[in-house]
Amino acid sequence: MRLEGKVAIITGAAKGLGGEMAQLFAREGAKVIACDMASPTYEAQGVEYYQLNVTDVAACEALFNHAKEKYGRIDILVNNAGITKDAMTRKMTDEQWDAVIDVNLKGVFNLTRFVGPYMQAQGGGSIISISSVVGVFGNIGQANYAATKAGIIGLTKTWAKEFSLKGGNVRVNCIAPGYTMTDILKTVPQDLLDKFAAMTMLGRLGQPHEIANAALFLASDDASYVTGQVLQVDGGMRL
Repeated sequence: MRLEGKVAIITGAAKGLGGEMAQLFAREGAKVIACDMASPTYEAQGVEYYQLNVTDVAACEALFNHAKEKYGRIDILVNNAGITKDAMTRKMTDEQWDAVIDVNLKGVFNLTRFVGPYMQAQGGGSIISISSVVGVFGNIGQANYAATKAGIIGLTKTWAKEFSLKGGNVRVNCIAPGYTMTDILKTVPQDLLDKFAAMTMLGRLGQPHEIANAALFLASDDASYVTGQVLQVDGGMRL
């Protein structure tokens, strides 16, 4: 019960990595607010579902107010919501660029702008944002996505400095997953999956619970001296 008594907000939590984190955090004793635009694909004790569009600043502020009024504190924020709209740069439209920037980068800012200072005044907390190995290495056909995931790394390092001021004791980290077997990859042809697996030192793709376990570590007091870090959970990927 590493998160017993803690309150966690997780975005993009209807399914996939966010859903895995929400269920794991609840099993570890947290009260979880699982946020998403879509309906959840699971039911779990200790998980409250909250419909949220992270690109809507007013909606993010309403969620923040709901959490602090209902639970009296916010201990963990996981910025997981994200989308892809891939295209080569020469073919990428303004809509594809703007949509990914709004969700993946501005959406992270929209919620953290409220929760971060609140945690600082509260005297502590853990903020975890989901970046990607693409944000570290780049990737062909994903200029918009790579830009947002690299931006998350910059935000993480900045917020680790800002929210620790005046004894704030807020830890801010991000996770850069490699190719992980979520629903998106289940539609990819097996020959490509084999290629992705061969790009890792461990010779296989990741599983959602492995990313969730990394998030649990960063959310818990086990990581009490870890902040401003990028944790690559990618099987030793070589791009």
